[in-house]
Amino acid sequence: MARFEMLEAGFGAMGATAQADILFELGMMYATGRDCETDVVAAHKWFNIAAIKGSVRAAELRSELSAAMSKVEIAKALREAREWMTMH
Repeated sequence: MARFEMLEAGFGAMGATAQADILFELGMMYATGRDCETDVVAAHKWFNIAAIKGSVRAAELRSELSAAMSKVEIAKALREAREWMTMH
């Protein structure tokens, strides 16, 4: 599965819009299976984090994706997003 590390120097100094755009693209990558296996949990996680960072489009796609996910999948995605936010 593809993985994107955001531990690069300077990521924290990037503007919120740039961060949201990168996180949105991660959501799109997992939602569409671009360069990785399709993973709705990972897509929801990244859309959720991008939405928190200010991406309106990510919030919309997260909502659409949620409609096709089970409660267990949504809970897992929310837990993973919360863990990521706590660490970063």
